[in-house]
This record gives sequence, C-alpha cells and structure tokens, in this order.
Amino acid sequence: MSLAFERAAEALASLSRELHRRNWVPATSGNFSARLGDGSIAISRSGRDKALLEPADIMRVDLNGRPLDVRTPSAETALHLQLYRRDPEVGAVLHTHSLNAVVASLENPDGLTLSGLELLKAFPGVDSHEARLTVPVFENSQDIAALSERVEQHMQRHGQGHAYLIGGHGVYTWGASLADCLRHLEALEYLFQLHRMRGPTV
Repeated sequence: MSLAFERAAEALASLSRELHRRNWVPATSGNFSARLGDGSIAISRSGRDKALLEPADIMRVDLNGRPLDVRTPSAETALHLQLYRRDPEVGAVLHTHSLNAVVASLENPDGLTLSGLELLKAFPGVDSHEARLTVPVFENSQDIAALSERVEQHMQRHGQGHAYLIGGHGVYTWGASLADCLRHLEALEYLFQLHRMRGPTV
C-alpha cells in the first residue's frame, strides 16, 4: 500500500465523518473519491455507514472501474470516473444526500440557475456576484452506466460546470482537491437553501 493511498484514505474517511456530522450523508448514503498520483482512484466502498467510515473502507479502482483489490467499490463509481476521465484537473469528487440538495433537485427538475450572490465566488473562475451558475438536474436511474453517459453528453453540449443534482437523490461536485470540493459543498448548501427561501428570482 503506497503512502499516497494511505494519506488519501485517511483524508476521505475523516471528511466522511465530518460530512455525516453536518447531516449531509445520512446512514450509508454518499460516496467520495480522490485521484492518486499513479492515475488510480481512491474511492469509498459500497454500503458503508458514513459516520463510521475508516481508512480500511477506502479502496482503489482504475479509470475503467476495475477494482485494484478484492473489495467492492461504491455502486456509483462510474459517475466519479466520468469526471476523472474527461478532465485531468479533477482531483476529487464528492457526492452527498443533504436535505437541501434533495429538495433542490425535486423542486427544480429542469435545473436551477443562481445569480446575484456573493457566495458564487466560491467556485473557480467566478470573480463577480453577477455571474450565473447553472446546476443541471438529471433524472435518477439505477442504470449508473447510462446515467453517467447522460451526464457526459450534457457536459459536451453545455460545459462541465461545477456541480449537478440527481433528482430525489443528491448532489455531485468536483475540484482539484478535497478542500476545493468541501468549499463547493458548503457554498452549494447555502445557495440551495437560499434559492428555496427566495424562490425562482434567485
């Protein structure tokens, strides 16, 4: 086991417990990953309670989703790999099931656009509150391969963006590092809640 993987596993497990403390990944929901220097991906195992996640609950897969040990990766691994394959700058992916994210996905099935808010500057490339951030919403599906293909097709047409929602399910966000992803999640939680409070004018 490489030192890089050990560090990534510790960081992902620690972050999982923090996200559970914030009620963003209840029970076994959510999944997390980070790219390693050798090109493989450290990702949380399937069906693990996020309040109790330990480094031993993190495993490695290659970019085609093949496990590099005998354990079973998250059922939604393909959604992580779609991002890593399309953008070499993506260093981490986080998926949570917070109430704000789920409600935002249900109340805005056609996606939502946020503008006029200072917190939009939390996202790379946004330097003004006047910017517009669009968060698409994809219909939920148990066919993860097909869902990841729909996400890829949307990004090819409309750009990669910084996050997307899955209807009745939760939010995905990504960044160069886990710290970037956490910043995005914190901003999204605030923005989703504010959008709901203020309605479609936000």
